[in-house]
Amino acid sequence: MISKLQYISQGKDIAHHLENIQKVCDWGCDWIQLRLKQVSDDEYFRAGIEAKRICQKYGARLIINDSVEVAHEINADGVHLGKKDAEPFQARTTLGKGKIIGGTANTHNDIISLVDQKVDYIGLGPYRFTQTKKDLSPVLGLEGYVRILNRLTREQCQIPVIAIGGIMEEDIKHIRKAGAYGVAVSGLLTAEGPLTMDNQKIYEQLQ
Repeated sequence: MISKLQYISQGKDIAHHLENIQKVCDWGCDWIQLRLKQVSDDEYFRAGIEAKRICQKYGARLIINDSVEVAHEINADGVHLGKKDAEPFQARTTLGKGKIIGGTANTHNDIISLVDQKVDYIGLGPYRFTQTKKDLSPVLGLEGYVRILNRLTREQCQIPVIAIGGIMEEDIKHIRKAGAYGVAVSGLLTAEGPLTMDNQKIYEQLQ
């Protein structure tokens, strides 16, 4: 089952990413996406092994961002593919039927293309501007989500859509009302020091 609350790792270095993953798992998050940029394949592999160890301890799923190879080598639960990454069909061939494949979308056409390629969920965004990601696609805002999600409803397209991109706690109820299945967050949980968010409060908004 696709989680309604997904954490995308962040940190100033690999050690910080892993420290934050430990924190959010301890806090109760059960879906972790390890997202590392500008690291070697070997560094990504070793970080993935450690992230998997942490996630297994807490019973959390581990999704690898971008790298199908790392996801396959460490036997992660799945991979999340950006718009410039491998094709979902290729990833499915490599990872097998039992693994989770997510894809990034910015438009309705992006979503339909990914649905045709049999992804398991969509990461739709960005909701607002975020410094977490370079080469940001056009910001959708709430109006963009309402427009796209209403169209998917009319077309009876039922794939889980996860909102992503600069999401704050006060946004969640509006995003859910617009029809999104859940949210993926990063800075909301680990941008500043120890966790202070009330996990129960967030989960209640995602029901």
